[in-house]
Parts: sequence; structure tokens; C-alpha cells
Amino acid sequence: MPLISVQDLTHRYPGGVTALDGLSLELEPGIIGFVGANGAGKSTFIKILLGLLTPTRGTVRVLERDAIAESLAVRQLVGSMPEHDCLPPQLTATDLVSHMGRLAGLPRAAARERTAEMLRHVGLYEERYRAIGGYSTGMKQRVKLAQSLVHDPRLLLLDEPTNGLDPAGREEMLELVRRTGQEFGIAVMVCSHLLGEIERVSDFLVAIDGGRLKSAAPLGSFTGEQALLAVEVDEGSGALVARLAAAGLDAVEDGDLVVVPLLDERPYDLVRDAAADLGLALVRMERRRHTLQELFRAPAGAHTTEGAHGTRA
Repeated sequence: MPLISVQDLTHRYPGGVTALDGLSLELEPGIIGFVGANGAGKSTFIKILLGLLTPTRGTVRVLERDAIAESLAVRQLVGSMPEHDCLPPQLTATDLVSHMGRLAGLPRAAARERTAEMLRHVGLYEERYRAIGGYSTGMKQRVKLAQSLVHDPRLLLLDEPTNGLDPAGREEMLELVRRTGQEFGIAVMVCSHLLGEIERVSDFLVAIDGGRLKSAAPLGSFTGEQALLAVEVDEGSGALVARLAAAGLDAVEDGDLVVVPLLDERPYDLVRDAAADLGLALVRMERRRHTLQELFRAPAGAHTTEGAHGTRA
């Protein structure tokens, strides 16, 4: 059963701004990274999935339900963590999360029990009776995650979950997102403009650019290994390049690295021996990997494939 099925999805705002332009794809459950620059259409896509916006054109189905005609049924199955601060400062975390559970249809006792479980999961159990207004940004993000989980959804939509966090807070939130998907066994879509974060937590990637689909494929197809060996030495990279060229290798300098084509295993020994002969300190030697940054330098559609999740675009 497809998690999300979208056909020819287009949305234009008043004034002629096109946020989504002919988007078509199918997604299967997993931890899905949904990436694009600010203004690429990510938040618009989430609002349409939740039935909060009616698209200009196209069809959207979430868990086999029409996201527009059956929006209430969809929202009962989906948890949403919005990007912006939307928490009432006077309420405690317990009051807010349990209230959201009641709105989702949980009985009072079940809502309170689930609230305690979710606040423990996000690391706020000891702070659950404090007013949210006194929380740090990281704690507020965790409250938003807890309220999105309280009704035991089948799909979790996270819009910029690390927004406003410092580096340590981002690390903690990303780990929490990863554990949530793995331990609870629910599908997660993480929307972000930060490619490094998407790479850390996702196993499938959807990338949009200017409202159009750029790529949809398993993450490994973007971040797989290249046939290049990257070598870093403390100093003397020019001498290393010359020595490797004399040995028949087409080595080049690339910033602080020496890059060598890796057609077989021979370059590993040659680099090691050349560095030893020249008395160079070998910092690292590893096969170079693709990065997600390369995705947005590639032509649109270059990585659009049918992947391991059965995703098509």
C-alpha cells in the first residue's frame, strides 16, 4: 500500500506564485527526507497532505485516503510537527499534549497515559508540569514532537524539526527522530533545507526545486561511493601528485586533497609507498563518496528513479 500517492500536484497562491508545479510521485513507508531550499514548496506540500490547502490541480492520497475529500480521516492517521513556534506559553507540556490526544479522539485516561509515555520518549518527563513559556527552544521542539505522536499516528510529518536549535540540540533532535521511526515502526517524512541533516536520518530522499520534482530515490543512490581515492597529507601534496604521476596514476590536487582515479586496488599501495618515501604524514586515505550537495548541481531529473521503497516519480 503506498504511503503517499501524488499525481500532477500543482498549487498556485494568489498573485501568481507557483509553490508546486506538476509534482507526481509515490512513496512507501520508511524514513523519508523531503529536501529543498527555503521557498521550494515543502511547507505547501505538507499543508496539502493534511488537507489544510486545496491544490490548484492534481490528486493527493495519503494512506489510501483522499487528502482533500477525506482530510479529517487523514489527520487522524497523521502526526504533524509544524515549523514555527505555535505553543501556548501558559500551558504545561502535560496539559497541551493530553489535550491534543483528546482532540484526536483518545479517552481522557488514555490521553494522559499516552502523554506521559511521549514526554518520557522526548526527554521531558521531569519537566512535564512546567509552563511551556519557560522552556528553551529545544524543549519546545520536543513538545511539538510529543504532541504529534500522542495519538499513535501511522505517518509523522516533521517540518524543519531542528529549526532554531544549536549544534548540540540539532544532534539530539536528529537522534530522536531516528529513534522514533525505528522504535515506533511508523513512517516519517522529515522536511528540511539542510542537506546534511537529511543525509543523517533518512533512507529515502525526495528533492524538489522551484516546486518541481528534482529527484526521488533511495539515499544510497545519491551518497554511494565514487571510483576516486581521496588522500590527505599534512603538507607536500604537490610532491605526492608528482610522485604518483611518475608511477602512472592520474592524480590531481583538489583543495587540501589529492584525488586519484580508483580503477583497481593498486593506488592504495602506491599512495602509501609514495607518502613513506617522501616522508609525508598521511592523515587519511579513503574512497570518496557522493554528497547531497552534488544533487542540486545536477540537472533536474538526473536521479529520479524507482527505488527500493517502490517510489516512482
